[in-house]
Amino acid sequence: QVQLVESGGGSVQAGGSLRLSCAASGYTFNTCMGWFRQAPGKEREGVAFIATGGGITYYVDSVKGRFTISRDNAKNTLYLEMNSLKPEDTAMYYCAADGRFRGCAYRDSGNFRYWGQGTQVTVSS
Repeated sequence: QVQLVESGGGSVQAGGSLRLSCAASGYTFNTCMGWFRQAPGKEREGVAFIATGGGITYYVDSVKGRFTISRDNAKNTLYLEMNSLKPEDTAMYYCAADGRFRGCAYRDSGNFRYWGQGTQVTVSS
């Protein structure tokens, strides 16, 4: 049984930082992983992605230079370091695993087979 469990969300003031973690179990942790977010009334958005080896990453423009995605394959854990947080970063953040491909050529949410339950990030101004 595949499980992705996020942690690390919370409430911070603008300019603050949070580090999200996603612990994976039940499958081989050797595919593309990503973080998505969804704010109330908005569509789910891909925020950051990382290929199996960790050397190739992708970010949505709005978080470039502020967020860093990383993975520890030995621990089957995915991370998202979020700095200089803004109120517009407020959303439920989801960890997702492609489940098939080592690279992240296909980054639409529909291509990700496994999802966590989400962790809330709230940034106040």
